Amino acid sequence: MFWVLFLLPSIVAAGLSCGRLCLAAVAAARPGPRPEEERDLSCYEAAFLAGGPYRVADLTLISMHRARRLLLAHTGWATVVDPEGRDDLERSVLAAIGPGGQERIATIRSGAAAADAVRALADRLAGAGLAVPDVVRDGVSSSVRAVRGAALLITALGAAALFMPGEASIGRAEMAAWFSLPLVLTLGCLAIARMEIHPYTRWASPDGQALLGGLDAAGDPLTAVAVRGVRAVDDPQVRSALTSGRFAHRSQ
Repeated sequence: MFWVLFLLPSIVAAGLSCGRLCLAAVAAARPGPRPEEERDLSCYEAAFLAGGPYRVADLTLISMHRARRLLLAHTGWATVVDPEGRDDLERSVLAAIGPGGQERIATIRSGAAAADAVRALADRLAGAGLAVPDVVRDGVSSSVRAVRGAALLITALGAAALFMPGEASIGRAEMAAWFSLPLVLTLGCLAIARMEIHPYTRWASPDGQALLGGLDAAGDPLTAVAVRGVRAVDDPQVRSALTSGRFAHRSQ
């Protein structure tokens, strides 16, 4: 009956992780502040709602390149032409490049995406009810990871129990049935989370998504980049420059 010692932590892991996910789902479902009436989105706001901080960094780089104040090379490097930023986001890009006036675009994107200007933009949108607050996104994401980890743990413990010698008092089929209960619970929670909680892990709230849907991305190249990402860039060299060295974060 030593296999029961493997079953008990499986049940506990499933119960705790699924309970945590349920609490995160309840927190995500609470209505946030109502957005302002008749509110228009700027390109930067649309970029954040559509793709998050890295989309904002991409849009800022493309805007500065189009204004001939920054040169984006297809090799993945950016060179400063005009060292004066017109707003906080452009100044954050220049700060990420540094005093040398040249830096790899992947490094600039990371620095600009983590800058105070982007965090302030995110806070304004969350306060207006258009963006999902970070605490909600982080809570849902960490809870989903916990349920995935519990499912892997249950699978490992179940396999260990099934192949444990000297457990003749119970058939392997019955043992597998016992372990399938917490496993089905965790997999079911993941499936429900995929369908029901997924909208809350996006950057835009339902109200923000509604505003994004009303934008005319065909009329302005920068708006197209804000909504659709780098794939909307019509210049292949600029598109190559922005996609060079991108592994962990994609805003396309």
